[in-house]
Amino acid sequence: MTTGWLAVIDIQDVFADPASPWAAPRYTEAAAGVRRLLPAFGERVTFTRFIAPAQPTGAWRAYYDRWPFALQPPDAPLWRLTDEFAALAHDVLDASTLGKWTPELAARAAPGGRLVLAGVSTDCCVLSTALAAADAGVEVLVVADACAGVDDDYHAQALRVMDLYRPLVRVTTATELLGGPLA
Repeated sequence: MTTGWLAVIDIQDVFADPASPWAAPRYTEAAAGVRRLLPAFGERVTFTRFIAPAQPTGAWRAYYDRWPFALQPPDAPLWRLTDEFAALAHDVLDASTLGKWTPELAARAAPGGRLVLAGVSTDCCVLSTALAAADAGVEVLVVADACAGVDDDYHAQALRVMDLYRPLVRVTTATELLGGPLA
């Protein structure tokens, strides 16, 4: 079994639905990578959900002026984990921030000192989570083929930026992490 804690970032309908303004075009490929990773982590998995704040403050006001469709309550359909993962998500962490490195996630990852990240979007919530966790002294592995970005270019750019943080952050693949051929 793989060491560390797996955080599956924002595998939600708002990023999976091609009609959504926030759709990640390669969501399906990222979801396939997540499926490969889950068995290796057993119960050491947290799924996160991005949700809108009840009342945006500060710079978030301008953000939601740009994306008013997203100002919906936490139980709105767009914030649901996709059907494929909802039943598997025994540990779900909600956050109204891009980064998911919250005290709750820190408490889960800290004992092993390693956080493995997968999900969407690479160039936003995954990146924000990776850098905050690295700053906290946690070894971060970002599974490139279990992530998806706003587009292929932003995904690749975010991976390059995160890889600049070696050895704090390391970009890897599911095959490298799991130590075997594609299943």
